[in-house]
Amino acid sequence: MTSRIERNKRKKNLLKTKIQSMPKKILIIIAIHIFFMITVMFIQNLDYSGKVALFAFLSAMTLWVTTKISAGWVAITLIMFIIVMNAAEPDLLYNSLSEKVVWLMIGAFIIGEAVKKSGLAERLTAYILNKSDKKENVVLGLSSVLFATAFFIPSTSGRAALSMPIMKQLSQKFSSKEKNILAIIAPVVILMSTSATLIGAGSHLIGIGFLESTGGESISYIQWLLWGAPFALVVTFLSLVVIKMMLWPRDSEEQIVSERSGETIILTEPFEKDEQKTLILILFLIIGWMTESLHGLDIELITIIGAIIFMIPNYGIITWKQGMNAVSWNLVMFVAAATALGKVLVDTGIVDWMENEMISFLHLFVGAPDWLIVLMILVVTVTSHLYITSHTTRAIVFIPGLILFSELIGVNPSTIVFLSLIGMNYCVTVPVSSKALLLFYEEGDISYDARNLVKLSTVLMPLYIFIIMLFYFTFWQWTGMHL
Repeated sequence: MTSRIERNKRKKNLLKTKIQSMPKKILIIIAIHIFFMITVMFIQNLDYSGKVALFAFLSAMTLWVTTKISAGWVAITLIMFIIVMNAAEPDLLYNSLSEKVVWLMIGAFIIGEAVKKSGLAERLTAYILNKSDKKENVVLGLSSVLFATAFFIPSTSGRAALSMPIMKQLSQKFSSKEKNILAIIAPVVILMSTSATLIGAGSHLIGIGFLESTGGESISYIQWLLWGAPFALVVTFLSLVVIKMMLWPRDSEEQIVSERSGETIILTEPFEKDEQKTLILILFLIIGWMTESLHGLDIELITIIGAIIFMIPNYGIITWKQGMNAVSWNLVMFVAAATALGKVLVDTGIVDWMENEMISFLHLFVGAPDWLIVLMILVVTVTSHLYITSHTTRAIVFIPGLILFSELIGVNPSTIVFLSLIGMNYCVTVPVSSKALLLFYEEGDISYDARNLVKLSTVLMPLYIFIIMLFYFTFWQWTGMHL
């Protein structure tokens, strides 16, 4: 018989052998999780629920970026982890499907399918292709259309929803590798162009509201347009350049396979009845989105109303079955769980803790030179998308504290608010940080790899901060902005 010492030794050797046989990537991921666990345990200002939620969120971010495990499975599993660890109630899971973004996406998929079935997407695609004989020009044409929508659609998710059928139609002319990059280009252009106008994002209006109520100042639509539009144009163009340099396949064909005769025929044909109905409904949707503050209906509710109209029996563009089949339920489930992961950060006090830490950090810069104050505000706001996934929540959390900070150090609160809102518009590192990114994540043939997003952000994030700094000390100061 073997002794207890020998049995223990055999078990240790067996465990050692198993660890050594494991791939290095898995060992690194396990090591990262152990590091997260130890670090979170030593955060004194967070209670038990906050620590569990923070660990789950960090775990999700790591697994989304470093593995090919289904993003939806990861999100739902970690939601269940939080619940099983008694850090949240089961309602966290159940209520995740009631999030506004979930219904927005369902409506967006249905509307996108209607636009495709009606022929409108094919007509717009034919127009872009008819003007271009190179893929580069097609991308520029698509980007121009997406950029222009920032001036009349006050929702990045609404703009992304309208772009999906066009993207699916255009992608037929691109290779599978190029499709993956197109799935990044579309949301990046949408997000970078958000800063062009005051109505580009709801967070802008929230920030201006705080400024008016606490600081007694404001930024007009025209003033924002003067400052924001040139910046958005420059940063969008540079983003396209960076994406092409870093991600676009080197071996891709530059010329596009274009059937000019077919595209010309489509453009010269009169609008079909379904196209006319779809165009009218889309215009009503855009008007509804633009006038949200007047009628009080959420963008998400308007989108669902539009989807229902598109599926009216005998009179709609598509049937109920076609609409339901068009929805990417895999993506919807991921978005629901991922949004719940972001929400639990607020509910457990993690966001409040981070806000206090950030504002305390900024107070160290009282009396600092202008360039250092601007840089620190940008570092805080640009990186805020990494731990506060909701654009609106970022504005609600940070703007009041930053206004108080501006009063404390005696600088112009309007400038601080504008710079902060522009900084918060950056959210191109992880899919969960933006609804526009989520719409294209794991969506059939036109989807992107989250690792490419992180890779892109390592260059775009510092570049974005640099461009804001450059604009502040040149064009914006020349046009009246000052601390």
